[in-house]
Amino acid sequence: MKLQQLRHFLFIVEEGGFRAAADRANRSQAALSASIKELEKMLGQPLFEGGNKATLTPFGKTCLPKIEQFMTIYRALEEDLKAAAAGDKGKIRIASVPSLVTKLLPNVLVEYSKRYPDIEIVLIDDNAVGVANRLLTGEVDLALGNCISINQADINFTPLVSDPIGVVCLKSNSLNQTRHHAQQGVRWQQLILQPFIYNGTCRLLENTPAEVLNRQARYTVENITSLFSLLRHDLGVTTLPKLAFPSNESELIWIDLIEPRLDRQIGIFKLSNKSISPQAYAFYELCIKYVQEHYPLTDIA
Repeated sequence: MKLQQLRHFLFIVEEGGFRAAADRANRSQAALSASIKELEKMLGQPLFEGGNKATLTPFGKTCLPKIEQFMTIYRALEEDLKAAAAGDKGKIRIASVPSLVTKLLPNVLVEYSKRYPDIEIVLIDDNAVGVANRLLTGEVDLALGNCISINQADINFTPLVSDPIGVVCLKSNSLNQTRHHAQQGVRWQQLILQPFIYNGTCRLLENTPAEVLNRQARYTVENITSLFSLLRHDLGVTTLPKLAFPSNESELIWIDLIEPRLDRQIGIFKLSNKSISPQAYAFYELCIKYVQEHYPLTDIA
């Protein structure tokens, strides 16, 4: 199996046809077809349907994610070797949930850059599941996220922050008026009569009495920007970890959810069965130490 054949396979899938893939590969269409035929012969199964060569066979669909994963790891290796050959001192790749990218990571990155000014840092933000998947596929060296999304035995998780869950709504919402008058938080039962907006972090309500809110949600939103747009237009309320709520928000308010009282455990994790580079390990140790020294365990404003 040749690396070029795998590249050609992905080109066809990504470009939607042999002609466009051949242009991208700077090869003739006949040469590209021959490359794929050789790969299929070696594998013993066709990758594309005969009638439409851009349509994957069931076997091709099985191969696609495996080849994509391999090529991701290969490209990361290629970049690292080129950096070493150029005399650079290294590169680390970090995936993080967006709330940490905006609130915690900048401070850690400032400290790390002071100590290691020649290390290149690639930062990728994703949701909790995406962060874990990027680590498992080898796309990143380290990840920061929510341990509820991690059920893999081969991941080493170190908790950093206990992040409380609260209710987010307009400041003019009756929930805020009731809370202000009573000087307390909000119970999940008070949300029943409110239109509920489900977002990815609402998975934290599962296996609690409040999970009924997820089942009766009027809207489902994954993107945080879209979520805040719906909230600002008074289309409903939602639940969010405190770290995910902007500290300079003028129209919305975050109110502590006191029943059930929930927290998400935010931490840094790496593969337990694979060594990481000295540069990545230095960041791993610094991140743990910095958070322990500068932030209370239960709160980051």
